[in-house]
Amino acid sequence: MEKIWIKNYPAGIGPEINPNDYQSLTEIYDEAVRKFPSNKAFTNMGVSLTFTQLDQKVNQFASFLQNELKLKKGDRIAIQMPNVLQFPVAAFAALRVGLTIVNTNPLYTAKEMQHQFKDSGAKAIVILANFASNLEQIIKDTQIESVVITELADLFPTPKRILVNSVVKYIKKMVPAYNIPQAYTFRQALELGAMRPHQNVSSTHDDLAFLQYTGGTTGVAKGAMLTHKNVISNMLQIRVWMSPKLEEGKEIVIAALPLYHIFALTVNCLAFLKMGAENILITNPKDIPGFVKELKARPFTALTGVNTLFNALMNNADFATIDFKSVKISVAGAMTLQKPVTERWTRITNSVIVEGYGLTEASPVVSCNPIDGTDRVGTIGLPMPSTDVKLVDEDGKEVAMGEAGELVARGPQVMKGYWNRADETAAVLSSDGWLKTGDIATVDNDGFFKIVDRKKDMILVSGFNVYPNEVEEVIAGHPGVLEVAAIGVPDEHSGEIVKVVIVKKDPALTPEEVIAHARKSLTGYKIPKLVEFRTELPKTNVGKILRRALRDPK
Repeated sequence: MEKIWIKNYPAGIGPEINPNDYQSLTEIYDEAVRKFPSNKAFTNMGVSLTFTQLDQKVNQFASFLQNELKLKKGDRIAIQMPNVLQFPVAAFAALRVGLTIVNTNPLYTAKEMQHQFKDSGAKAIVILANFASNLEQIIKDTQIESVVITELADLFPTPKRILVNSVVKYIKKMVPAYNIPQAYTFRQALELGAMRPHQNVSSTHDDLAFLQYTGGTTGVAKGAMLTHKNVISNMLQIRVWMSPKLEEGKEIVIAALPLYHIFALTVNCLAFLKMGAENILITNPKDIPGFVKELKARPFTALTGVNTLFNALMNNADFATIDFKSVKISVAGAMTLQKPVTERWTRITNSVIVEGYGLTEASPVVSCNPIDGTDRVGTIGLPMPSTDVKLVDEDGKEVAMGEAGELVARGPQVMKGYWNRADETAAVLSSDGWLKTGDIATVDNDGFFKIVDRKKDMILVSGFNVYPNEVEEVIAGHPGVLEVAAIGVPDEHSGEIVKVVIVKKDPALTPEEVIAHARKSLTGYKIPKLVEFRTELPKTNVGKILRRALRDPK
């Protein structure tokens, strides 16, 4: 595919980046601390850490990891907590002493934790007390030697810390009993670390910064090996993308998606930190009334999220009463942004949602719509700087313009491979660096890409491809629909038929109304033949609807 130029940018969103500007993520972190010492870095429940205060605690925890736990460069450390102030402290401390971070979903079952810890070979873990009972069940079957347990408000000032932790533990009873006698508390770790200095450990481009676990395109969860170069590259690419509208040291961004997820990790915890922004950490974004209250508390300039989160916020009666004057941009990723959602968001907030695209294996961002006004709603935009993207058929040959094909990407942000899985790596990563995404896309004459669906989610009706995203967008436009997912179910006549699973906004909504609405916009074979209503849809930890759980409820 020949290069396409948009505003003098060759086949992408901005000028080339140079990953050699930094050798490690710690260099970028240290630069931010020097440039923005008195700026707020992270805020949670009204409690803030400036860059200087953050760095003090990072150094203490780094000393603890190095001097007390005796962890060495390359050792893996698991971090399992939601968006609380302890997360960036633990993460930047681990990177400072050369460790590889294994981000772990706090909602994992004990069995899922066991798989990830055994597979990664993690030697230590920092975990929120709420989930320690699961760790107790499986720790003997892992290589974990050291445990640090933290409570939700451990970095809050004393009166508020005691109050919040007591409410969580004794009133809300959110901390099941556990017995891990060898564990340190997070506050104890900081005290021990403050007693002596740490020694900085130099990391290089090829060192692993994160083992970021993902289901990938198939199979059991596996660790994407993201090097310092991979993540540095994506941070720099995101910085170029931000430059037309966002200013260093002046942004306040809402971090509602969990920092252990690759989207928020790279975009919020790292890229926004590089530019001196304040990240307001939302610990429980599923508590929509509480979330809206946080949004009302302070003016903010940016928000990152997913389609279901934006939709849920707008369906809260108080959301429209927020003062949106300061909002410059919202960024959507992880799942398709539906047109009815973005149109309604623009009407209410007088600001835009810019959709991007990425995957764990690419650190994660591959493409994004520009934020200078040239975005195309419904597309995933243009490739990031220094990123090549093309569409190929089943044989790996580029498809003709206008045809759909699997999106493959190449760039410095693409992972090194899957941890201890050479066969799985070879299946998705070619010898010349092209990553198979498993997503089917098209591209228009201006170089804007559009995802039409996952290969495995595509519905085949009498030989015709039906893309669930297209069906979902149409159904989501009905005023009586809150959420929708489209799947294929077996049919003896046509192979498969389209089924939609809907959460109602209007209790009176009927299947007949849904089908009649679809008939206005969809050709015959794309119209749902089955309509099921549920009170909720299965979702991932970041709110992405799990179609596979609807197809295979087992």
